Amino acid sequence: MVMPAGCYEGLARSGSITEELIDHHQRLAAGGIGMTTLGYCAVSFDGRGFADELWARPELLPQLRRFASAVHSRGAAVSVQLVHCGFFSSPGVTGKRPLGASRRLCLYRWAVCTEMTPAEIEEKVEDFGRAARLAQEAGFDAVELHAGHGYLLGQFLSPWTNRRRDGFGGSLQKRLRFPAAVVRRVREATGPGFPVLVKMNQRDGFRGGLEIADAVEAARCFEREGASALIPSCGFTARTPLYMMRGRVPVREMAANQGNLLSRAGTRLFGRLFVQRYPCTPLFQRDEALRIREAVAIPVIYVGGVLSLAHMESVVADGFPFVQLGRATVRDPELVLRLRSGEIAESDCDQCNRCIAAMDGGGVVCVSATRGLVPRDRW
Repeated sequence: MVMPAGCYEGLARSGSITEELIDHHQRLAAGGIGMTTLGYCAVSFDGRGFADELWARPELLPQLRRFASAVHSRGAAVSVQLVHCGFFSSPGVTGKRPLGASRRLCLYRWAVCTEMTPAEIEEKVEDFGRAARLAQEAGFDAVELHAGHGYLLGQFLSPWTNRRRDGFGGSLQKRLRFPAAVVRRVREATGPGFPVLVKMNQRDGFRGGLEIADAVEAARCFEREGASALIPSCGFTARTPLYMMRGRVPVREMAANQGNLLSRAGTRLFGRLFVQRYPCTPLFQRDEALRIREAVAIPVIYVGGVLSLAHMESVVADGFPFVQLGRATVRDPELVLRLRSGEIAESDCDQCNRCIAAMDGGGVVCVSATRGLVPRDRW
């Protein structure tokens, strides 16, 4: 059982690790998770999407060591997700125009990114390598490279955001060049045997985006470049944000947690236009994840619609040796222990997604646990 980094904690402060963040992951470790994942650590300052997001730098090393040690003390392994937000980076946080595969408007940020130069691409390759080495020195058991959900590496993979005409755009092989170089550099930086996970999209979820056929080839490429395991996911944060999670769209709560009046009003009025609703069905990524699993020899971690012990046993029987549990463990950090003991057979998470809104309002929490579950017939 692996806790995914997609459940961004929102508990770092000004780019530093807090006691609240450590306590959150210690509870998960004590609750039976085999490996927890520290979410969204930017590989450089200009890759941050949030003011409180971590970014890899030498000054963070003592904090990372303390974090890893705290999780280990509760019996779990620990990974860190390394990411650059690309055109999703916040100019208000970084103080500069976002970088991207190609010049494009990000509606979420209302900012137009600049097309990265080959020199900037090489710089980011090195940033990923340095960040991975930092995590290894800090005692982390693995690193996860975020090449999905519309962040920078995914922006190069997706034909919707990558419209370059040089050696980094056009054919899939050219669009893969930068993400592949990152995987290769991280493998060189960490050495053989250190677990390097790659989170990738099976599809972006809209016409003109990445589709499963290209994802299969990308999976094979990442394996060749040294990935230890793959995490096939889906969705594009700036275009189809809940495609990767499914369930209710809590527009009211999302609006309430915006930082200023204009953002709150805009989210309340237009949130449903930008955040589409997708039903959360059991194992909704299974068929496409199987195509990835059949294409590679390295382990594939399953995530998506895992709602019960029967679901977990089913995907393990399909050949997925690891299962990621996100919102269900936000709902109940002791879920794995309770499943193991036979006390319960399934999660009572109702996929209301108010925990997502809470990330921007002081930190991730199961709102349903504190206010009562929302009956499904009221969604």
